[in-house]
Amino acid sequence: MFTQLQPTDLLAIIPEIGLTLLAILVLAVDLATGRKSKRNLGFLTAGGAVVIMVLLLSFGYPDEATSAFGGMVRHDMAAVVFQTIFLVATAITALLSLDSKGLKSGEYYAVLLVSTLGMSLMASAANLVMFYVALETTSISAYILVGYLQHDNKSTESGLKYFLFGAFASAILLYGFSLMYGYTGTTDIYQIADLFFFGVAPASAISVATVLIVVGMGFKIAAVPFHFWTPDVYEGAPTPITAFVSVASKSAGFALMLRFFLAGTAGQVHPSNAWVPLLTAMSVGTMTLGNLFAIWQTNIKRFLAYSSVAHAGYALMGVVAFMPRGLAAAGPEGAGATIFYLAAYTLTNLSAFAIVILFANLTGSDEIKDYAGLSRRSPYLAFAMLLALLSLAGIPPLAGFFGKFFLFRAAIEANMTGLAIIGVLNAIVGLYYYLMLVRVIYLFRAEPEVEAITIPVPRSSAFALGITMLGVIALGIYATPMFEWAMRAAESLF
Repeated sequence: MFTQLQPTDLLAIIPEIGLTLLAILVLAVDLATGRKSKRNLGFLTAGGAVVIMVLLLSFGYPDEATSAFGGMVRHDMAAVVFQTIFLVATAITALLSLDSKGLKSGEYYAVLLVSTLGMSLMASAANLVMFYVALETTSISAYILVGYLQHDNKSTESGLKYFLFGAFASAILLYGFSLMYGYTGTTDIYQIADLFFFGVAPASAISVATVLIVVGMGFKIAAVPFHFWTPDVYEGAPTPITAFVSVASKSAGFALMLRFFLAGTAGQVHPSNAWVPLLTAMSVGTMTLGNLFAIWQTNIKRFLAYSSVAHAGYALMGVVAFMPRGLAAAGPEGAGATIFYLAAYTLTNLSAFAIVILFANLTGSDEIKDYAGLSRRSPYLAFAMLLALLSLAGIPPLAGFFGKFFLFRAAIEANMTGLAIIGVLNAIVGLYYYLMLVRVIYLFRAEPEVEAITIPVPRSSAFALGITMLGVIALGIYATPMFEWAMRAAESLF
């Protein structure tokens, strides 16, 4: 039951309040200005997201984890860290959308903000009902954004495919939630966790529900074998939305998964029952198949799609590196490593997609072969792509290297050395295909008349790209303090 509204309850939903007001403001400004100053809507969205982030870190930073709204929402450091990631991704996506065709309406930016609102709730939800409401708020908005370009057949096809796969996965997830409620009589994940731990709920029955929930969450993070939608949706969606879905939506899925599997419910079931072996197999399959399929891609958006699948596999290592309560445990280091890795991946992938957007705006092509001679047409973009690819590959001293290092170390300390070895081998495969793209950019030559055409970089895009590049470097240089921040966030889950 809900208790009387307290002032602390409002502090727990600062991002949600801000995003709601900002979405209304964007629509009002769009209505007031008509066709004029459409470009300002993107600046308003990006600036508003930054203001909300500042307010969150200034007034919404919790000293200790607390429950709000009758236990529906948990206000802790993990929620704040994930919400910060979402707001950064939203601000960068809004800036990258300024020079993309068909993405300048107030409705577009409002739906983008509503999707971020859903993600913010996913990060702080502590109840199965809130989990599902937040997930659907995010997903429905994402379906609209992916198919937003009505006159682009690829966009509408991708939107429909994303919706069909998403609806099916959502139904399975909801069925798993209903079984959880049926066996325990409560929707509060922390109460369910206690029932599991003390053996009140039957572990065998809960394992069935857990498998169904894994299917639904596996779709959200694009884990094998629930990744089939990823390359087609990434290729057909407007590129800024591809970037947004690849980082923010994936991070939101992991926020949900971390809280569900580690802090609550299934985290209290003995690993032999289902979830640890299942997620371990998913991690191995996801990173391996993602890397192998990326090698053969000729379209850069599909290339980054399979790369995204592989990185979901790496991040899953941190989820399974934590053992349930009462057993030999590696502590929250696995969860902390996953949170750090998602932050590094967000900045790195946004940087890569920013270059894809700028290149496609001039050439109209997403084919990798057309990137030949990019180092001569735009040394700045070529260097930015080099930096992003090296970080994705895990080359020191960039953020991606430390992200992988923390994940592999957490797996080893959790006595999962075999999983860590598979991760290292997959990182070597990833290095191979990332360097293949670097070779095209720096060593291959285009026609002289093509190389003579420079690629313009608007100020807004240059600023967004610069922020992501600095972030990738800074997370590498200051990896230890940032990882300690992620560790404190992981500890607040419990």
